[in-house]
Amino acid sequence: MAAARLRAGGRLRAVLAAALGAVLVLPLLAGCNTLVAQNPRSPMQPVNAVRWADEPRLMLAGLDLVAFFDGGGFVQGSPQYRADYEQVSFHFADAMHLARFQADPRAYLPAYHGLCAAAMLQAVPRAGKPGAFAIIDGRLFLFADDASKAAFLRDAPANIARADRLWQEQVLGRNAEWQRLQRWFAPLADDAPA
Repeated sequence: MAAARLRAGGRLRAVLAAALGAVLVLPLLAGCNTLVAQNPRSPMQPVNAVRWADEPRLMLAGLDLVAFFDGGGFVQGSPQYRADYEQVSFHFADAMHLARFQADPRAYLPAYHGLCAAAMLQAVPRAGKPGAFAIIDGRLFLFADDASKAAFLRDAPANIARADRLWQEQVLGRNAEWQRLQRWFAPLADDAPA
């Protein structure tokens, strides 16, 4: 009974600390490029995007998503071949890749909107890097680095199932900065000691 009260008190303190941190920090970040770029008011929130020139949200800094599926790895796209989807801009290397994306955008979108698949195992929105990627069952997964990719791939089916669940339950549609702050103060319930 006493242990349960201590755990409940600790969680309450963590939630209060996260709320206080948000009240103090988020107003300071209101104009932050990352905060704006990664959090469109669309189903693509949060997303691995940057502010670039006149583009408020450019997916993966303008890399051609279709090129990943053609075996070319990451290839820089051109603003000449541009598409918008769910308030996010995409660049492609050529007209053919642009047309393929426009025909079926969801087929080329990276899992977790380009955020690190390994970090998603803890419901933490962290940018994935294009140099560390894997295509599994027709889905593009990005990772923060080669070590996180290797760890994730050790048990890809179980890790994908967990990351998909946490993405749906705790990350999709939420502000990336708030979610990172929340994970800092409050671990996932299923990871807390019993």
